[in-house]
Amino acid sequence: MSLAGARSPELGDHPTVVVPLGSVEQHGPHLPLGTDTAVAAAVAAGLVTRRPALLLAPAVPYGASGEHEGFPGTVSIGTEALTALLVELGRSAGRWAGRLLVVNGHGGNLDALRAAVPLLQHEGRDVGWFPCGLPGADAHAGRTETSLMLHVEPVAVDPARAEPGETAPIAELLPRLRAGGVAAVSPNGVLGDPTGATADEGAGLLAGMVDRAVAALDAWRVRPDGRVG
Repeated sequence: MSLAGARSPELGDHPTVVVPLGSVEQHGPHLPLGTDTAVAAAVAAGLVTRRPALLLAPAVPYGASGEHEGFPGTVSIGTEALTALLVELGRSAGRWAGRLLVVNGHGGNLDALRAAVPLLQHEGRDVGWFPCGLPGADAHAGRTETSLMLHVEPVAVDPARAEPGETAPIAELLPRLRAGGVAAVSPNGVLGDPTGATADEGAGLLAGMVDRAVAALDAWRVRPDGRVG
């Protein structure tokens, strides 16, 4: 069931609410600004399809994306504001929801999640977050995200403009990233190589993330930082 489309009396007693969390930030010349939100929403929708008793909330489209502010279109609310938003969202939904799961599509949101979710847990609310990360994935706007978007929102992708960016390991780039953001290490905003991405690969990647989300939800082991799984 969709929270936005539901009527209050239809919600039942203490449902589990799933909230996709993304960002509005540059994703190179070929992917849309809403890529992280689209991926988080797709994982959340897949989770709700597998567990129909869940309630799918509207996505939160803004996150902490300061490292991408060297590119037009990026809109970041920062870690402090995002933390406050998540805390108030959890407190409000917690008045009627039994459990809240945030499905996160952007790595820059982690500090806010690691601050907000343990606080909500400390206050007695049953809250956790799940990351849309993938083992071995490239860092940003590369083959992984391009394949996912070719599956999730193909009309939003411009394959003709897909080009490699900085492909060095992220650990090597961190000092320059911290000092000058993504623009300092990759003029086109890509950290990886999107060439060769396919919708079929994206479908497999999405299915794997949904499988892990289902397993995390079913087990519901919340770590000290608020992550489930």
